[in-house]
Amino acid sequence: MWRLFDPRVERFLIADEGEVVIDEVTKHWAAMVKPFLELLAVVPLLALILWLPPALYWVPLLGAPVLIVHAFWRIIGVRMDRFVITNMRVFRVHGILSQHIATMPISRILDVSVLKPFIGRIFGFGHFIFESAAQDQGLKEIRYVGDPNGRGLTIQRVIQRSGVRGTTVREPTRPTFLPKAAPTTGAMAAVTLPPTSGEHGSQAGASPDPNAPVDQDNVRTGPIATVPPSAGRSDTWPGAESVGVPPASFHPNRVWPRPRRDVPQPPEDPDGT
Repeated sequence: MWRLFDPRVERFLIADEGEVVIDEVTKHWAAMVKPFLELLAVVPLLALILWLPPALYWVPLLGAPVLIVHAFWRIIGVRMDRFVITNMRVFRVHGILSQHIATMPISRILDVSVLKPFIGRIFGFGHFIFESAAQDQGLKEIRYVGDPNGRGLTIQRVIQRSGVRGTTVREPTRPTFLPKAAPTTGAMAAVTLPPTSGEHGSQAGASPDPNAPVDQDNVRTGPIATVPPSAGRSDTWPGAESVGVPPASFHPNRVWPRPRRDVPQPPEDPDGT
């Protein structure tokens, strides 16, 4: 009998996009307490016939069927109210003659609050309150949800698996190391480096091409000859010696000579003590 009032939520799935049902939530039996109490109210209503005059028999005879129809209408409405959790969204289907579908994508769910009243803690039901990024929320409150803690964890797992709240891992960038200028006390001395075996056809004292690739396996670490600065050098610019900028032939892996500083000597004692 109840299959006649099954909303068949499979019809609303986006099957071609791979949407599957994670959990289909029906109302807790506590949602049917009021309709059943309404049915029980029919008994005392019909019992009024024993005390009412015959002219008023129509009141309980008319009110009893109305209560029965209304109670069954509410029971069917509770039965056809479904809350569905999929891997892409959450939606609610409810309504008997006219059906209403409210959908909220997983990416729009900001927070899910679980409200468990005192009676709900005893009988195991609660209410879901959704906070979404949309202005007009189609799913604001889902009442009488059985096992609210388990259903809440299910929603959180779907959110985490969808990657909405995942942390973004950025690829680290390689640091760039620049050569430090040697401290100078005056004009910086120019440097000439002897050619190595890897520099074919080069002469001693010639500046290498700054655009040429550097052979890291054949870097010079031997003795470096220093010469006085020359105004005719093409690998520097006017004023470079005064600011301590190395010439264009400088390489960070080469040993750069630093000027010696004269250490002041203590004065001699004239008494010889």
